[in-house]
Amino acid sequence: MIVRTYEEDEFQVHKLPLIGMAAVVLITVAMTMGVSFGYFDRQAIPEDIRASEGVQAIDSRTIKFADTADGSVLVTDGATGEELALYPQNSGGFVRATARALIYARQVRGIGPEVPFDLVSYDNGSMMLRDSQTGQTVELASFGSRTNEVYEDILREGRE
Repeated sequence: MIVRTYEEDEFQVHKLPLIGMAAVVLITVAMTMGVSFGYFDRQAIPEDIRASEGVQAIDSRTIKFADTADGSVLVTDGATGEELALYPQNSGGFVRATARALIYARQVRGIGPEVPFDLVSYDNGSMMLRDSQTGQTVELASFGSRTNEVYEDILREGRE
């Protein structure tokens, strides 16, 4: 049987990269805790940015989402019940995702679907989907121009 012996320095790891990685982790944790505990201000809060820049809402509509028996997602006007859009299975992926996320947040809190969501368009081209019941918002422009176009169609449907 052959037994190999290793020299002491054969398995050494350079300490400088390990120290650098540890420093990055510690700084990240410290900054996260600083924001969580209020030592640093949160940045990029859309409502605050809009207020400071004087951005105004130019159009809004209340909408409701519903799943149909065939798996489609139905978007209706929150005030009139008029059908605004219907997304069959395998289509309208972002509308499905945002609707399900907002509805799930309500279900977790025991809130029903009675109160519609607010779809708001601003004069700088941004759009927001807001749930007044949970306080959650979805900034639609942050997901690309195509998403804005889909929700602009919903906003304008039946108003031409």
